[in-house]
Amino acid sequence: MFAILPREKLGKKVSRRSQVNLWIAVTVAIAALIATPVIAVLSQIFTNSGDVWQHLASTVLGTYITNSLWLMLGVGCGVLLLGVTTAWLVTMCQFPGSRMFEWMLLLPLAAPAYLLAYVYTEFLEFYGPVQTGLRQIFGWQSMGDYWFPHIRSMGGAIFLLSLTLYPYVYLLARVAFLEQSVRTLEASRSLGCSPWRSFYAIALPLARPAISVGLSLALMETLNDYGTVQFFSVDTFTTGIYRTWFGMGEQAASAQLASMLTIFVLWLILLEQWSRRQARYYQTSSRYQQISTYKLQGMRAILASSACLIPITLGFVLPTGLLIYMTATAAQSSINADFWELSKNSFLLAAVTAGLSVAIALVLAYGERLCANWTMQFAVRVAAMGYAIPGSVIAVGIMAALGGLDRAIAGGLQSAFGISTGLLFSGTLVALIFAYLVRFLAVSYSAISASLGKIKPNLDDAAHSLGHGSTSTLLKVHVPMLWGGLLTAAMMVFVDVMKELPATVIIRPPFNFDTLAIRVYNYASDERLTEAAAPALAIILVALIPVICLSWQISRRNAS
Repeated sequence: MFAILPREKLGKKVSRRSQVNLWIAVTVAIAALIATPVIAVLSQIFTNSGDVWQHLASTVLGTYITNSLWLMLGVGCGVLLLGVTTAWLVTMCQFPGSRMFEWMLLLPLAAPAYLLAYVYTEFLEFYGPVQTGLRQIFGWQSMGDYWFPHIRSMGGAIFLLSLTLYPYVYLLARVAFLEQSVRTLEASRSLGCSPWRSFYAIALPLARPAISVGLSLALMETLNDYGTVQFFSVDTFTTGIYRTWFGMGEQAASAQLASMLTIFVLWLILLEQWSRRQARYYQTSSRYQQISTYKLQGMRAILASSACLIPITLGFVLPTGLLIYMTATAAQSSINADFWELSKNSFLLAAVTAGLSVAIALVLAYGERLCANWTMQFAVRVAAMGYAIPGSVIAVGIMAALGGLDRAIAGGLQSAFGISTGLLFSGTLVALIFAYLVRFLAVSYSAISASLGKIKPNLDDAAHSLGHGSTSTLLKVHVPMLWGGLLTAAMMVFVDVMKELPATVIIRPPFNFDTLAIRVYNYASDERLTEAAAPALAIILVALIPVICLSWQISRRNAS
């Protein structure tokens, strides 16, 4: 009736259970550490900030809220229009260049919106080549003779953010369209549905969950943006946080603004989930057969090609070409020892953060694989929530948390030994790397978790039967099989760190340790856009690496 386990097997069972408990403890500790900045920010909601908060509420708070809402509404409409339209065209239609546009439509991902803001301002301002050429052609003398749209405005911010963020919607919508059942689409055609009717009544509802995810990612990036809205003088929560922290010197009020922005983002996530609460779409047949596409000719083909070419040209080709031209014209003064020092600093920060992020994400993903109970799942979700939180909020939370830790350490050592330590953590590279980890850990976790999920569980059982513990199984069995996912995760985090501006600006690296993003921001703030061209171009070229890899994977998948 009762089986008695040998002492050796019983010992192994107890040892394996203790290892699992250790993984759970480590995962919970990581989640608590990652959640510290957000908790520090939210804890400031009811802090008494004196008359400062009342002053903000009566003067600029309404403007922050209104501008943030208008920005989200405009960018949301822009990315939906560009992303869904182009995804449907390249997936379901044949026209000149359609196969090439499949991967080229991802190129604007490599150009951060704040870089486009600086480039287009130089290109479209009064003394820029466009308006100068128009005045020469038509003989205009001043702005009183003609009207030209003002790029440094709310409309300009919406336009540029839409150009750089629509690939989020495009990529997910295209995947959703590719995975839709061929039989469903063929049935709509047999019932006499036109291409537009099939798209609106069949394909779009089926792709709605994926489109909603892409839209929510784009809107989160919109709320996270600082460089574009600051340069265009559009007051939003991110500019208000920076201005209140550094301009007014009010950390408590700045943290309260960050708390409101955090609630704003959480509301956005809940709204996206609520909008799909009753939506359930299932496929009853496989898609793994060739989709019969619509062959466009004449004016329709020209319009389709133009619809795909315009966002690529405006979002990547034109600004990159202008940066190359400005860099070439001022190469001797811009590509110097200072430029290479900035590149080294940015590379160092990105490489360290990528390595730490991959290691931590591997621990989280493997811990969830070992024990997928509610405690582990909740801890992993908490640790991976940073990508949904704007960088400015994370930076404020880290500065508040590490500032309190610095004061506690300094006070203790001063009272006990009379030693003055100053700032040990806040305002250092430790704080900056910590901010990057909180912000981008979700990126590396998603890539590693997806790769780890493809490894069959029986390999774990085989390793355990051969006497390997959990750690030994991870290092000797899983890691060699995960090299592709690990490198992908590291590359994605590396590029995100190179482009990140809000957290870097608020935390501010130590003296004489500027990064490419900081130098671009400083030059642009001083209207020295030509000198900002070389570091801006370097950021775009580095960001092209994952975009090219992703485009290559898409092309290879389509070819097979």
